[in-house]
Amino acid sequence: MKRDPDGFDGAAADNTFVPRQADALAPQPSEPPVPIAASLLALEHISDGVLVADMRQRGQPIVQVNPAFEAITGYAADEAIGKNCRYLQGSDRLQPEIAEIRAALRKGRSCSVTLRNYRRDGTMFRNALRLVPLHDDAGELAYFIGLIRDVTHAAGIDRLTGLLDRYGLLDRLAAMDAAGGNVLLLKLDILGFHDVNHGFGYDVGDALLRSAAARLSTLPAAALARVGTNSFALAFELDDEGSAAGLVGDVLHLMKPPFVLPGASLAVQFGAGFATGATPVDPLQLIRQAGAALQRSKAAPSHAPHAFAAADERKARNRIRLANELQTAIANQELLFHYQPQVDLESGDLVGAEALVRWNHGAFGLQPPARFIGIAEETGAILDIGAWGLRTVAAHAAQVNRGRRTPLRFAFNASVVEFMRRDMAAFVAQVLEETGCRAEWLTLELTEDLMITEPDEIHRVFGDLRRLGVAISIDDFGTGYSNLQYLERLSLSEIKIDRSFVQDAARSVAKRIIVESVVKLGAALDIRIVAEGIETEEERLLMQALGCSVGQGYLFAAPMDPVQFEKLLGKSARFGSLVP
Repeated sequence: MKRDPDGFDGAAADNTFVPRQADALAPQPSEPPVPIAASLLALEHISDGVLVADMRQRGQPIVQVNPAFEAITGYAADEAIGKNCRYLQGSDRLQPEIAEIRAALRKGRSCSVTLRNYRRDGTMFRNALRLVPLHDDAGELAYFIGLIRDVTHAAGIDRLTGLLDRYGLLDRLAAMDAAGGNVLLLKLDILGFHDVNHGFGYDVGDALLRSAAARLSTLPAAALARVGTNSFALAFELDDEGSAAGLVGDVLHLMKPPFVLPGASLAVQFGAGFATGATPVDPLQLIRQAGAALQRSKAAPSHAPHAFAAADERKARNRIRLANELQTAIANQELLFHYQPQVDLESGDLVGAEALVRWNHGAFGLQPPARFIGIAEETGAILDIGAWGLRTVAAHAAQVNRGRRTPLRFAFNASVVEFMRRDMAAFVAQVLEETGCRAEWLTLELTEDLMITEPDEIHRVFGDLRRLGVAISIDDFGTGYSNLQYLERLSLSEIKIDRSFVQDAARSVAKRIIVESVVKLGAALDIRIVAEGIETEEERLLMQALGCSVGQGYLFAAPMDPVQFEKLLGKSARFGSLVP
């Protein structure tokens, strides 16, 4: 009778024994020897699960299991006996370990693998499986004994998902040695995962991770691991390195449908970076390269998958270096502010300035905020930078406005992290008292991203700040979470229209209408409108015609250091030549 080489699934241990004949087993010629009583007693009490499959019957059914098998799988003996062992695999039939099982069954030899199995309640467990063949007196294969061990929480296994962890992945990659072949390593990040935890709860976040792991488990990956809070890594064996991009696209297509979870249905976007290498691979290098590519994917506006390039590794090393050196940038007095004037579009008077932080790095030169603020937020250094920055800007505002008939407003860019991790109203009040800056001389600028998280708490903090007399401005309006409802709910005093609207308004009717609508809404709600990025006289005239009261951009002046700004104030506080 032909044997089914795909008919087995079990798990671990190293004990061997000769099973007793199952009650349901019909008499067969040349039965195996009967075990001694001590063996039967051991079978009932060992902690590893044991099953016996009869390889002579059609379908190779299970004919015996021990109590530990029932405890591990949740299946009672009468539910398991008569079934083919593959039922423990569920629908997860593409695991690379199954090929090794098939080969062992076909050749009648022992094997050891660790694969995913599924309990009666549907939960997954990592099954360390050892298969041992048993032959009859004639030398024919009669039984396979499966020794199973639940290693879900063992070293190298991620406890939440049951996938490999980072160390398990390293071990698996090191073992891959398909001569002449190639390996694709793909790293995936769930974007916005922390918003899921904060918005829906950690139980939903955990459910999302388990669901993502289950979906990824249907792929024919040689290795699958959870390597970070919201990060996964997959390794594939490739015949053709040119097929890597297509395979990555297939993975992302699989992850595109919404995840239906208890209490939420979430459409999730993934950042993806990948690298390839010839076997045998250097596991650490391949993981590092895929990680560098992933950072490029996450940094791109579209978050498209990114293939590793040598430049990615250099940028990753520079990023690490910047993160380390940023910790001492304040103490070394490497941070400074440049000030860009803000002008009344009607009169041409200088009415204020935006303080733009710079990092005068010893090796890389003067760095704009885009190069290091993101790193500062990730590492927590933004709290020290923000505290230093607010004190510096407030002190500068107090110095500039001392004795001025018409004081200037100074805008300071605050980080979302600061609002989440400190009492901003209390801190601002303390800074005002320390520096002698009056509240009306200070504007806090924030991006629209702040509106997404904890709106009730943000509403409270904004109210406290406005009661202090500090102005609140939303920067780059129109590029993020543009919800007109929060213009009414939150205590805003200013909106800065993003430069993309300013520059395109002359050519785009839609953007011109949007700008005009925001200006009218601002007038109705007593919110000042500032047009950013004005670079031509045409743009200035259009913004003025649409009703913007204040403009900022290179048409008036580029950002300048404090000495240049003082000189500008000494010459004139008016850009009268720009007024018709």
